[in-house]
Amino acid sequence: MTPMTRAARCLLVLLTLFSAPALALAQPAAVPSGDPDLHGIWDYRTMTPLQRPRDLAQKDTFTVEEAAAYEQAQAASRDDYDALPTVHAKFWLDYGTELTADRRTSLIVDPPDGRVPAQTQRAQARARERAEKRARTHSIQDRSITERCVLGFNAGPPMNPGAYNNNVMLLQVPGMVVLHNEMVHEVRFIPLDGRDHLPDSVRQLRGDSRGHWEGRTLVVETTNFTDRTNYVGSGEGMRLIERFTRTDESGLRYEYTVEDPASFEAPWTVSLPMTKTDGPMFEFACHEGNYGLTNILSAARAEERRDAASSSR
Repeated sequence: MTPMTRAARCLLVLLTLFSAPALALAQPAAVPSGDPDLHGIWDYRTMTPLQRPRDLAQKDTFTVEEAAAYEQAQAASRDDYDALPTVHAKFWLDYGTELTADRRTSLIVDPPDGRVPAQTQRAQARARERAEKRARTHSIQDRSITERCVLGFNAGPPMNPGAYNNNVMLLQVPGMVVLHNEMVHEVRFIPLDGRDHLPDSVRQLRGDSRGHWEGRTLVVETTNFTDRTNYVGSGEGMRLIERFTRTDESGLRYEYTVEDPASFEAPWTVSLPMTKTDGPMFEFACHEGNYGLTNILSAARAEERRDAASSSR
């Protein structure tokens, strides 16, 4: 037998990697452990905003007529935005085109006003510091981790709908659940064996997740974040509780609660429906051919040279 060429070996590795999710999804509907079956690819696009628009005040849900008008207005505004020459071409975008089935005016279900609670003074000071660093742009460290393709803005944790790549593959294996997000191909391995969280001194951008079952709901607790994760102003002390509940053959209810007393004046909870889809999951090549960060840094240096020249006159 002739030795396998390097190209053939690479092809074999790629075939193995890309066929693994398909093989996992081809497993029988019954999970061998007896746990509820949550596996599959789930689409979480929706037109419902995270926070309730202020002009809707205490209005929890739309009427059928109001929902249709809102969806039409949002679609029209996106068409106008997409026509601008400074943003992504329209074919990039994959927004939700409808509100949630219950026509809610926000994904936030608690507090009752549908808004993120007010930030603490500590969180406000942290936000100002972050903004100042971004304005300086001395190095890539001054830019956000989403701009640097380190984390996806809608991949989480927690997950939220965005402009594109709103899919997550959920795999169940003995003693563990795996979440593979399409955005920036994020992967979270969540143990279900009751092990303790990492020591408090060990911090990670996506935190440290542990899961368990409460009836038919998968509950995931994530702690040990860093202060760079910054979810809507959160800090390293955020404790995130996510809940995944199968609602029917094609539906999954995803809920999460943010607890961060150092950053928000109260906890807050989001409820987001997910719909099963055949996929496919697309590759997200964030770095390849992306000159945005390079141009941001070079423009900052050009501004510094211009300011230095002006001050020397």
